[in-house]
This record gives sequence, C-alpha cells and structure tokens, in this order.
Amino acid sequence: MTPEKHKKLYKRHLRAAFIRSGVSLAMWTVGVGAFFVGALKAHSLIGISISVIYLILINPPTLIVLKKIAQERTYEKFSLLINLLEIIGYTSVIYFCGDIEATYLTLIYAALITYVGVVAPQKHSFIIASFCATIYCLMFVLIRTGLIPHISQVPYSSFTLVNQILIILVVIGFLYVVAYISATSANILKQHKEKLKQQNVELTDANKKLKHEIQQRIQTEVALRESEERLARSEKMKALGLLAGGVAHDLNNVLSGIVSYPDLLLMDIPEESPLKEPILTIKESGKKAATIVQDLLTLARRGVTTTEVLNFNDIVSDYLRSPEHKIFLNYHPEVIIETNLAAELPHIQGSAVHIKKTVMNLISNAAEALPQGGKIIVSTENQYIDRPIQGYDHVYEGEYVVVKVKDNGTGIAPDDLKRIFEPFYTKKVMGRSGTGLGMTVVWGTVQDHNGYINVESTQGKGTTFELYFPLTREENVQQKNTKTIEDYRGNNESILVIDDVKEQREIAAKILKKLNYNVATVSSGEDAVNYMKSNFPDLLVLDMIMDPGIDGLETYKRIVKLHPGQKAIIVSGFAETELVKEAQRLGAGEYIQKPYMMDKIGKIIKVELNK
Repeated sequence: MTPEKHKKLYKRHLRAAFIRSGVSLAMWTVGVGAFFVGALKAHSLIGISISVIYLILINPPTLIVLKKIAQERTYEKFSLLINLLEIIGYTSVIYFCGDIEATYLTLIYAALITYVGVVAPQKHSFIIASFCATIYCLMFVLIRTGLIPHISQVPYSSFTLVNQILIILVVIGFLYVVAYISATSANILKQHKEKLKQQNVELTDANKKLKHEIQQRIQTEVALRESEERLARSEKMKALGLLAGGVAHDLNNVLSGIVSYPDLLLMDIPEESPLKEPILTIKESGKKAATIVQDLLTLARRGVTTTEVLNFNDIVSDYLRSPEHKIFLNYHPEVIIETNLAAELPHIQGSAVHIKKTVMNLISNAAEALPQGGKIIVSTENQYIDRPIQGYDHVYEGEYVVVKVKDNGTGIAPDDLKRIFEPFYTKKVMGRSGTGLGMTVVWGTVQDHNGYINVESTQGKGTTFELYFPLTREENVQQKNTKTIEDYRGNNESILVIDDVKEQREIAAKILKKLNYNVATVSSGEDAVNYMKSNFPDLLVLDMIMDPGIDGLETYKRIVKLHPGQKAIIVSGFAETELVKEAQRLGAGEYIQKPYMMDKIGKIIKVELNK
C-alpha cells in the first residue's frame, strides 16, 4: 500500500472514530434523559454507560494499530474487526435498553451499514449486515437459554416466541435490504464520481491543450512579427547597401588619383624635396578616405576582400596601443578600460582591418554611454554554442570565439535597441563620434564573418555586446613585409589594362610602367577581345564592372577561349562578388580593390607572373 493511500484510509478511520464517539455520547445522553423520566431503570443506565465507555475506549488502540499496518489486505481485515467490536458495543446498548423490546434501536445497525457502504468496498456492507444479524441473534439465543437475563423496560408488554422470531427475521431482512441499498447507492455514487473525475481529467487536459495552443499561437505570432521586422530591416539594409555600394564604387574611382599619384610623384622627386611631406599627407588623407569607403562597402555587406588567421587577443591589444585609442582617451579621460582576455584563445579567419574597426566602434559606442565616466570591460573566451542566440532563427552548432564589450553606463532604451544597427541611426555627438555608421559596420562585419551578435541592455545599469565568430584550427603565421618597391619591378613583361574609366587606365598604366612593364590599355571588353586576337600579353589587369558593353567576367570567358590559361588579375571599385569568384574559377588570379596602390598591385602582379 502506498503512503498516500495509507494516509487517506487512516484519515477515514480517524473520522469514523470521532463519529463513533459522538454517537455513543448521544446515546448515553438519551439514556440519562430516559432514566430521569422513569423510562429506564438504574441497572440499564449503568450497562449503557459501560457500553458507551467501551465504544469510546476501543478507538485509541485500534487507531495506533492501523497507523502501523502497511499491508492493504491486513488493513482491510483489521477494519472489519473494528466494525465487529463496534457492533458488539451497539448490541449491548440495545440489550440494556430492553433487548427485544428495543428492536427500534437496530437503526444504529442500519446507520453503520450505510456508512460502511459509502466509504468501504461494496461487499463490506453485506459483511457488516451479517455481523449485525449474527450478534443480534446471539443475544436472543442467550436470553432464551437463560444465560443472560431478559431486561424488560415495559412490564405490561409481552412477546410470544413466534412474535420474537418474526421480529428477528424482519430485523435481519431489514439489515440486508439496507446493505443492498447502501452498496448499490454507493456503487452508483462511485461510478458517477469516477465519471466526474474522468470528465475533470479530460477537461483539465483539454484546458492544458487549449492553453498550449494559445501559447503556441502567441509565440508564432510574436515570431512572425519579429521575422517580418527582421525582413523589413534586412530589405532596408539591402537597399541602403546597394546605394552605398554604388557610391563606394564611384568614390573608389575618384580616390584613385589621390591615393595612386602620390606614389608616382614620390618616385620622381629627391628624398630631401620639401614637397615630400605634403605629398605623403595627401596620400594618407586618401587612405583615410578609402577607409570610409570600406565602411560603405561593409554597409553593403561586400567589404571583406581578404581573410587571414587572426587572434582576437592580439587585435584588442593592438588597438589599445594604437594612435586611434590615444585620441579616444583624450575625448573620454574619465573612462577606464579593463580587459579579461582568455589564455590560449583559438584563432578566427577574417579581415584584420574590419575586426579592428569593429572593436574600435564597440568601445567608442560604450564610452558614449558613460558621460560621467565609468568602466568598459573587454573580454574574450571560447564557447561551444548549441543553443539559439537572441535575434536568430538558426545558429550553427560549434565552437566560437566570443568577444564581449560591457559597460556600466546609461543603457539603451528598448525602442532604440531595435534600431541600433540601422545606418545613420545615432544619438552620439555628430562630428566627434562619427556619422552613424559605426554600429552598422559592426553588424555588417559580423555577418560577413558568418558570426552572430547579441545585445543585452538595462537602462541605468549598462549594456553588453556579445560577438560570436567561428573559430579556426589554422595557425597564425606572422610575416613581416621587408620588401621595397624594387622587389616588385618587372622584366619588361607585357600587360593589358582593361578598364572603362579613362583616369583609371592612365593611373594603372603609369604605375605599371614605373614598375618596368610594357603596358597597353583598352576601354571595353569588346576592345580587349579584339586586341587578344592578334596579341599575347603576359597578364591582364581586368576591371570587373564595365559599362556599357560586356563586363569583366564575360570578357575573360571570351579571352580564355582564344588563349586558354591566360593569366589575369581582377580589379574593381566594388568588393569581391560572385562575378569575381566565377572568374577565378575559370583561371583568373588574385583580386585587388581600387584605388590602385603601387606596392599592392606590384606584389600581386609579381606573384601571378611567377605562377
């Protein structure tokens, strides 16, 4: 028997004990009243009192025994024994009230049978009825045989033997009828109770199912709304990206003169010329402008042109030692930056320029949230991700390098949190903190590196940015570039420059001639194909985007039909695209992003020619 069932049965018997005691005291009270009105003799009152005391005293020991019984069958048998003892007590009360003359008190038997029928198994009603009939008949036999005296309370009444036997038979029949009615009624009640219980279970299950369906519907609606919002933001970013990409392409063409011509001028002037420093300044300014173009290309999510094995700890440390960080400290002297960089952090594959810019933007963003000063904590760790990340429907399971930038600043309002990665959405000090592209660059960089980003912010407590980058098991090989411009000079190899912009062709031609190459130029893909019908250059410098006419990919396809295995490098004002990758699959070599820089184009051409 389980502890729960034992506890339930014990509580039932405890309640029965209180009822038994209450009924006994009630009978004694009635007996006392009958004695005072002369309806009951003194010796009968004494007998009734002893019987009531007996009925009350059987409760404590039987309850103690019941509490210790653990077997269900034993518990059931002992319960019947208690009922038997109880019937003996009630029979003695009937005896002292006038035995056969007090037959009306057999209603106590009926009450007991009814109670047992309600709380006990169905067969117990008939067992109790049998006990009652047996004890009652035994009392009659003992009186008729003279073993116990007849106690008459009504002297003028007399019953013949036949009458007494008829009374006993009527009582026995009455007891079994009560047992039957009690058992049947109890069975019907139990069936209805079980039916109600089953219906209650079904209703509870239906209610749970309904609640689950409602929750699922709410979650689905929330997920759908979030997906629609993400799609709308994605479409907006895509549209802005196309705009930014087009602007960046045009700016790269314009910047070519500013970035490329200083190299040519520096080669033509003496080392001690007073023009050297201004020319270098022009060159550096052009590079800074090119960096802004990189931000625009990142906004277009087409900005990662080169990847290498990187260690985030090195990138963070290099930034904290950089001139940019010193400028940052001048603007934010009250801000304290702490680092918690994991030892033996795995590497990632990515663009050092973009990753460093991401770190710089996140630290700058955190500092803006600390107008009265505060603390920024930059930490790195290695995590295995097998759970969803907020804001993403799917996350690829695996190991990631996780970078966290945490501040204890003002926090970000929930409405602003939804828009922080939108281009030009900023609450920073314009002119000092940027143009509103900083967080967009962070978002674009993470996307381009197949990573994820999570932002948690509480107003008045601070913000934490978590960036997840897939790690790589490749080793980081540090290579120092000790080559000079002389190392990139050619040996009079022939090169064909194909570009639709006149200024770009001229800049490329002048740089390549300075590097000792024989250079020819054409302004379209069609002219390039015609040129290749009668010429055999060693290398092509091929612009990928040309208008009007065929683009760089189609141009290269037609040329390799004329000259299978023709060497080529690809240049463009855009970042690397699928067109570039397809051309490389056809045999084209490295990709260079405009504007042209002498060391960069010289190195790649040298590598391609030596293949």
